[in-house]
Amino acid sequence: MRTKSYWLMLIVGLLCTIMIWQWHISRVKHPKYQVTAVNQNIELRQYQPMIVAQVQVPGSREQAIRQGFKLLAKYIFGGNNSQQKIAMTAPVMQQKNSNQWIVQFVMPSQYQLKDLPKPDDSKVQFKTLPIQKIAAIRFSGFNNDSNLVEHQKQLTNYLRQQNIKFNDAPIYAFYNPPWTLPFLRRNEVMLSYQP
Repeated sequence: MRTKSYWLMLIVGLLCTIMIWQWHISRVKHPKYQVTAVNQNIELRQYQPMIVAQVQVPGSREQAIRQGFKLLAKYIFGGNNSQQKIAMTAPVMQQKNSNQWIVQFVMPSQYQLKDLPKPDDSKVQFKTLPIQKIAAIRFSGFNNDSNLVEHQKQLTNYLRQQNIKFNDAPIYAFYNPPWTLPFLRRNEVMLSYQP
């Protein structure tokens, strides 16, 4: 029969493992941006130009993010003409485009387009994004459709109250692996805007 001290040590060990993993994940590079305004969990940001690797995937949002992630992860883990590994970045971004989803990884900032190895899979394409103004709302919890829709509504309401014109096509951004505990996750809904 296991004692209370056994269970306590097991829980402490599990929490330490989670904290170490979260620390490791927090060291992943993020795209550079400047915050120009803050209102609770909403930020107005200006992003520097960046290169993204992207794929277009049909299906439901959940299926598309899984499939898109696999294709992009294969590329950065060596599925390219030089078998070069490329550092993982966060977030993984997802946006609807007609009847498909675009799933994107931001390429590390030291790369220029000409320096990136050619993907083995022709579905992986590159795109250079210019300087962008982005409104983002940050939240934890699951990245299910109801949570995304709720936070998108909060973000659009805020932008309307501020008389800020925005693009209706949201970008969903996910910063953590799927096994991260919900209260430790960082999710965002982002909308490009015009000042």
